[in-house]
Amino acid sequence: MRAHNFGAGPCTLPLQVLEEAQAEFTDFAGSGMSLVELSHRSAEYDAVHRRALELTRSVSRAPEDFAILFVQGGATLQFAMAPMNLLGPDERAGYVVSGSWGQAALADGAVVADAYPAWDGATDSYRRMPGAGEVTVQPGTRFLHVTSNETIGGIRMTALPDVDVPLVADMSSDYLSRPIDWDRYDLVYGGVQKNLGPAGMAVVFVRRSALDRVAPRLPKYLDYRWHAESDSLGNTPPMFPIYLMAKVLAGMEAMGGIEAVERAAEDKAALLYAAIDGSDGFYANPVDPEARSLMNVVFTLPNADLEKEFLAGAAQRHMIGLKGHRSVGGCRASLYAALPRASVEALCDYLAEFRRGH
Repeated sequence: MRAHNFGAGPCTLPLQVLEEAQAEFTDFAGSGMSLVELSHRSAEYDAVHRRALELTRSVSRAPEDFAILFVQGGATLQFAMAPMNLLGPDERAGYVVSGSWGQAALADGAVVADAYPAWDGATDSYRRMPGAGEVTVQPGTRFLHVTSNETIGGIRMTALPDVDVPLVADMSSDYLSRPIDWDRYDLVYGGVQKNLGPAGMAVVFVRRSALDRVAPRLPKYLDYRWHAESDSLGNTPPMFPIYLMAKVLAGMEAMGGIEAVERAAEDKAALLYAAIDGSDGFYANPVDPEARSLMNVVFTLPNADLEKEFLAGAAQRHMIGLKGHRSVGGCRASLYAALPRASVEALCDYLAEFRRGH
């Protein structure tokens, strides 16, 4: 039987996508070869690549003013690539530090550029996002970096900071689960392994006018212009993740696009939060209700022994990945796009059953 995969990443993938890939694996498009054996210059793979670019733009609704890049290395590489490409010699970048990934983005950004925290949620234990007027942008700031959803802390940004500089966003863990206000951004990026496909790459949207500002001397793989000019085919791209992502995006488009994905996310999260909130404190979510993530639902039990027992029982019921991140403990259920509603229902039933028994 299929496990109920609540892991924080890699994500669960649609069963239909996996079965299609299985059927095509040894003989892709009549080539007599697997896609993973084909040349990235072949006609068969080129059709896959072009379709992936087309679907990425269609589902995301990114304007033509944005180039779409498929870059190996996941979101972590983008922590450095974004400031390397977007900052001029006398410019700096502000960062909203909303949790572990905001911290990581600032730390790497500071290695290659003048980067500073424009807001830090440490005093509130990273349980909320900044409120109106709390983000302070310093003179000379080229962009403000935000993390739209903190996977570890289970919080999401529901209102963008009101600042007069463009935004750069790491959207890894809620990528394409809700519409994007493209007018506010010069750069959007995220690893695909949360909502869109297997690990191995990031999808980067960069405003074409911002490419005119790129530093003249960057190693080519670190230069967004090189990826844009080659349609991400300057070297061998991560072919298998691109192929599977295209299938996932096709499914999203068929179900009604990004609004339908958002409605499904809201529905699944509402089920689980209702089960937590209705437990009379047996389960608790520590996050400010206004900032609760729809993708990563964190919760605690009354003590560590009960938590251990709960997780053991979950594993017996084929519920995988519910242990919270080692840095914060507790439990976490990740409700990514391909996770069936039935899995969330099963978890809610188990929450009620475990509570009754204790």
